[in-house]
Amino acid sequence: MPKAQETVLEIDLKALKHNFDFLKSKLKDNTKFLAVVKAFAYGSDASEIAKYLQNLNVDYFAVAYINEGITLRNAGITKPILVLHPQAVNFKKLIDFCLEPSIYNTKILNEFIEIAIEEKQTNYPIHMKFNTGLNRLGFAENDVNYVTKKLKNTKTIKVKSIFSHLAASEDLNEKTFTLNQIESFKNIAQNFTNTMGYKPMLHICNTSGILNFPEAQFDMVRSGIGLYGFGNSDKENKHLKPIASLKTVISQIHNIEKGESVGYNRAFKSDSFLKTATLPIGHADGIGRQYGNGKGFVTIKGQKAPILGNICMDMIMVNITNIECKEGDEVIIFDSNTTAEDLAKTVNTISYEIITAISQRVKRIYLK
Repeated sequence: MPKAQETVLEIDLKALKHNFDFLKSKLKDNTKFLAVVKAFAYGSDASEIAKYLQNLNVDYFAVAYINEGITLRNAGITKPILVLHPQAVNFKKLIDFCLEPSIYNTKILNEFIEIAIEEKQTNYPIHMKFNTGLNRLGFAENDVNYVTKKLKNTKTIKVKSIFSHLAASEDLNEKTFTLNQIESFKNIAQNFTNTMGYKPMLHICNTSGILNFPEAQFDMVRSGIGLYGFGNSDKENKHLKPIASLKTVISQIHNIEKGESVGYNRAFKSDSFLKTATLPIGHADGIGRQYGNGKGFVTIKGQKAPILGNICMDMIMVNITNIECKEGDEVIIFDSNTTAEDLAKTVNTISYEIITAISQRVKRIYLK
């Protein structure tokens, strides 16, 4: 592939297909696959990723907010789209664009029924979210009777799925907790089905759930981070390929004498002669200030170049004293070899945070 000539995020669609195929291989034949493409498809490009996955016959998509779903519809996505955290102020738009809301508490349930009545809807598909231990969103297990009573009194909506979210499926030290979540979910689903007289789709597994708890696949699974190349463990990462590579170039090289400083606030002061490279990428592009002052690094000519001083809005400076390179040379921030997870670990965070932080001003290039 051509060398970078500016700051770019390369998105490898073949790697995306590899990850999708690997995760699908873990499923039973009749288990549906929901692709999570919220947050610009984890920092890449939701529209392009969703169009590619739609051609691979993914069954469902999920986004966090209604406007994300509208973007997908405008991009030509026709598959069902679950909105995980809808806000009532946008419910009419949600209906206009045939999006499907997660209903997670009494307030949202009542407000959606009200809008559905105004919009003259019948059996509008909704997804009931139950809290089984994450304690983030969702009805409680003992809310089933209230929910079913409410549903029986309206024909405007119909439950398409019941779902929950595993809190620690990647941590096998918490296996007992996860199994208790799954058991609680089964009880909720059984109670709901017995009372309503029909069985919606059931789903609780995220990426780590797919890999670690195959018995909990139910009717559908949801995968986000796995599609983008991370399995939340070294064991599973071996089977997945990061789809995104963040690259830039060397804008200028400086010779720094002993006692000179680099960057804002003179945060780095040299105790000997060294060479630095200035790169056109900064915290406005998603490389946060926490990576500065020697914690983070980039790769140039296969060698690590530590970040010097404070990260600027549009630039970072790195130590290239022992690297043979020149202005215009390519620089790797992260790729499939030195991954976003590797960089994230330098500041004790996770791959999710750095990949979703990549600014939309960074040019996207698609490798097909």
